[in-house]
Amino acid sequence: MAQLPTNPTCRRIAKALLVVPPLLVGAPVAAEELSVATFMPPQHHINSKLFSWFGEEIAKRSNGSLKMKLFPAGQLGAGPVQQWKRAVEGVADITFGIQAYTANLFPRSMLIIPPGKSTNAVEATKRLWRVYERYLAQEYKAVKAMGVFTVGGSLIAATRDVSTMEGLRGAKLVPYSTITTPIIKAMGAVPVQMPVTQMYTGLSTGTIDATYASFNNITPPWNFWDVAKFVVGNIPTQFQATYVVLNRDRYRGLSAAHRKIIDDLSGLPMSLKGAESFDGADEVAKKMMQGSPKMARVKLIQTSAGERAKMDAAVKRGLDVLFADYEKRGIKDAREIYEAINR
Repeated sequence: MAQLPTNPTCRRIAKALLVVPPLLVGAPVAAEELSVATFMPPQHHINSKLFSWFGEEIAKRSNGSLKMKLFPAGQLGAGPVQQWKRAVEGVADITFGIQAYTANLFPRSMLIIPPGKSTNAVEATKRLWRVYERYLAQEYKAVKAMGVFTVGGSLIAATRDVSTMEGLRGAKLVPYSTITTPIIKAMGAVPVQMPVTQMYTGLSTGTIDATYASFNNITPPWNFWDVAKFVVGNIPTQFQATYVVLNRDRYRGLSAAHRKIIDDLSGLPMSLKGAESFDGADEVAKKMMQGSPKMARVKLIQTSAGERAKMDAAVKRGLDVLFADYEKRGIKDAREIYEAINR
């Protein structure tokens, strides 16, 4: 062992250097924090329900060593179109987005959108996950897919009566995706593509005559009841496809324990939470609509059985055109995927 200096001052300095400061021993490691980007307003149920649940779960399961920070309303980049790119490039660790805004990346996932046997988001999401590994997983290799789920579009909000095939003729109608263009055309309408953030203005200014919608689009935060004169039900339901994805490198850089937490929450568990939040928001919206003075100026119409049968026949004609287009693009199993989803 080295001898300490004989000079008293030097000895005190040497002793201090030999002592490890207690604060450096067993110092707590800073918690991992995952940034979450959404384009939805703070009060939207995706933020207040889905991501609230996710934040609570990861904090609880990690004893506080894994947390999330939410950036709603486009704080990490305005608009919904670039959400996939923001996740892939790491602008945010996690993003919520809509496949239809980058539909060319998700041709197979898009097949959940056309009308089929499902009637609500939870049902459609369960059907989607029955075929996910076989048909859809290949489209999410650039990220860690945490959730893939749906929104049920069971209404059309419009400024004219589109409850009949005659009423649909020539109407500028926003579908849930370009994939349904052949279907919208077969129904006699003119498909117009527009993000949900612009639909209120589109209805208000006459840029569009109608848009596919869910009940929670009619009420806040979207407030279509301010600009729609008609809300039409008993229509062929479309399903928007949505995702929650995590940057692949960020996921791989997490500890094994944190990755397991993410794995346990991902897939069907998070997807059902997302679908439940949309279906739940619809139920809340239905109650808000009942007796609301806002609805006094909006006419609620249920499409008749006869007109609905005509619409369903048009859907089938449109699907034939759709599958033929997939075939030309080299995707030979589009009909097989659609039928597997709707089995």
